[in-house]
Amino acid sequence: MPASGRIVLGTRPGQLPGFPILQRRPPTGYALCLAIVKWGQTVRYLHTMIRVTDLEESLDFYCNKLGLREVGRHDHEAGRFTLVFVAAEGQEDCALELTFNWDPEPYGEGRNFGHVAYEVEDIYATCQRLMDAGVTINRPPRDGKMAFIRSPDNISIELLQKGAALAPGEPWHSMGNTGIW
Repeated sequence: MPASGRIVLGTRPGQLPGFPILQRRPPTGYALCLAIVKWGQTVRYLHTMIRVTDLEESLDFYCNKLGLREVGRHDHEAGRFTLVFVAAEGQEDCALELTFNWDPEPYGEGRNFGHVAYEVEDIYATCQRLMDAGVTINRPPRDGKMAFIRSPDNISIELLQKGAALAPGEPWHSMGNTGIW
């Protein structure tokens, strides 16, 4: 295995040419964390977010019954929500994000699923490349850290800048939201 801890697995049928699959560690069961490399940048799977209505009940299910463990928690008073990350032992970098909104709201099936998140090397370059390819940037990276797009099936995809946020830059800094994300 290379010193980076990554091994090239090659491409799969139906995959876009030139997108080699890199695996971050040897497979464990069915949980694989994949990175896609193209244009000299890495896109790394981070997490999937779901909304929960009762945080303690959800933690009991995911941790006590399913066997995951809490690997991170962030309370956001200004946004009035708590994020709790749960993962299987040894798979902490492939966590499930449980989002608990402090103000109750009903979630229909589908609304409780939030988004899939990917880390990118340069959020501005990634968003520009996506826009140039005809993808709508629903939530531009005004903060140099986070953007949202949607798949053709309307799945929200969060893009997060690897490391520290980039300095605010145009056209992103003054660009408004488009649609929902």
